[in-house]
Amino acid sequence: MIVLGLTGGVGMGKSTVGDLLRQRGVPVVDTDALAREVVEPGQPAWEEIRRVFGDAVLDAQGRLRREEVARRVFASEPLRRQLEAITHPRIRARWHAQLAQWRAQGQRLAVVVIPLLFEVQAETEVDAVLCVACSAATQRERLRARGWTDQQIEERLRAQWPVERKLARARFVVWTEGGLEVTAAQVDRILSSLRSSCSVVSGGSPGAVT
Repeated sequence: MIVLGLTGGVGMGKSTVGDLLRQRGVPVVDTDALAREVVEPGQPAWEEIRRVFGDAVLDAQGRLRREEVARRVFASEPLRRQLEAITHPRIRARWHAQLAQWRAQGQRLAVVVIPLLFEVQAETEVDAVLCVACSAATQRERLRARGWTDQQIEERLRAQWPVERKLARARFVVWTEGGLEVTAAQVDRILSSLRSSCSVVSGGSPGAVT
């Protein structure tokens, strides 16, 4: 099975590309969704976060107030590192398990969406990397449309590699500056290349994209 790692800058269109891949029948696991699962009340990560941050980060139902946690961790690198140490190993275990399941089912191609793929050295665990990108101006426009302040945008950008560095290390690139049909056409070309690679991978074992 060929595993494609999908990454890119915040607000640059990773979710859109992930949806396009799903629509084309490709199994996709998104680590953002897994990140929400591992902090559900009663989960070990939830317990650890509560010990580190206190009950002030929980709502009346005991669920994590994600915006409050984000406010704290993006303003403090030591706190962000603490949170990552709690959540990242558990998230990684879940997407590894999902890939193992798909591999056992005989899937030839699967995608894992990892926003911090390079930052957490996950590129060694995938066969190829697809980086989703757009211009810095478009990125900021999209993030402001989410209601983010300029300070919030800057804090999140500081916590990630510059997209140019990610692009330089990616095997594939999808540029999301145009409309959805333009993005979809790029996805189709990449899928064609990957599926050609799948055809030369024997026995369902992992193979490198050439």
